[in-house]
Amino acid sequence: MQGFPEHRVAGRLTAMKLLMLGGTEFVGRAVTEEALARGWAVTVFHRGHHEPPPGVCVLHGDRATADGLAALATGEWDAVLDTWSGAPSAVRDAARLLAGRAGQYIYVSSRSVYGYPTPAGLGEDAPLVDGSPDAGEVGYAESKRGGELAAAASFGDRALLVRAGLILGPGENIGRLPWWLGRTARGGPVLAPGPRDLGVQYIDVRDLARWTLDAAERGLGGPYNLVSPPGHTTMGELLDACVRVTGSGAELRWTDPEVILAAGIEPWMDLPVWLPPGEAHDTMHGGDVTKALAAGLRCRPAADTVADTWTWLQGLGGVAPQRPDRPRVGLDPETEAKVLGG
Repeated sequence: MQGFPEHRVAGRLTAMKLLMLGGTEFVGRAVTEEALARGWAVTVFHRGHHEPPPGVCVLHGDRATADGLAALATGEWDAVLDTWSGAPSAVRDAARLLAGRAGQYIYVSSRSVYGYPTPAGLGEDAPLVDGSPDAGEVGYAESKRGGELAAAASFGDRALLVRAGLILGPGENIGRLPWWLGRTARGGPVLAPGPRDLGVQYIDVRDLARWTLDAAERGLGGPYNLVSPPGHTTMGELLDACVRVTGSGAELRWTDPEVILAAGIEPWMDLPVWLPPGEAHDTMHGGDVTKALAAGLRCRPAADTVADTWTWLQGLGGVAPQRPDRPRVGLDPETEAKVLGG
């Protein structure tokens, strides 16, 4: 199956057929919704724990079981999209099964596949962690690298490796931006980790979905760092937007990193998104995205991501869903008050 060229008729693309492995939460759901909005025919293969968006064809299976891919024994698709972050062998098995019946395999990987620390400004040719497509349960970085190798082993240059950075936006089930919105909504003095102009690099989940499906239509392959350009926003802009959209009148008290670290507060986990200047910040918030920008990446303003996430949260009563395999994030009020001298 050659895939994409056969869908170009008189200079226009006809409806694509997409197989979503997952597709019911956050990244997978955003991609599914974007594909449906384009008029694509979408099949969602999932375990049945959450309802997929209306308008898809549903197949059920559990990739963690011996016969979990049975529902995928037949069928052809122009593209497969896989967000799996567990054992790479699950990606291997799916890719092998679908190699002759799908035009492209899109694997949503992570910039965590790069060796740590990664100096700011390195692109897709930066050193990578070791990984194996045959591995079972391993660490997150090794899992994503093994998944990349598994996709490439079966699909070659028809494997698109989307190396996403920090992902924010409506539907987030990790809790990073929802925590900041919830904290500022409570009002009062807020421990704001400085410096205020510290750059933050992330990708809105909807921009990820849009770029990825554009890339699928064009038949792109190989690795792409997918995150906003360095300096797209700052901690100051992000938290100012949280205060503004919640209308709480919260007071951001900007605090030096040294004070925060001395109090035993853990960057990233206690204060989501934030990493103090240094190796960790350069690794997470200093990636080069020249290749993705040249391939059409466009990132909406941070204010839009914050506002739309707040609107989504309000529709849920202010409580975001939480992935059971990820720890909760956020600083406890007692520690915050102590640092602020309250």
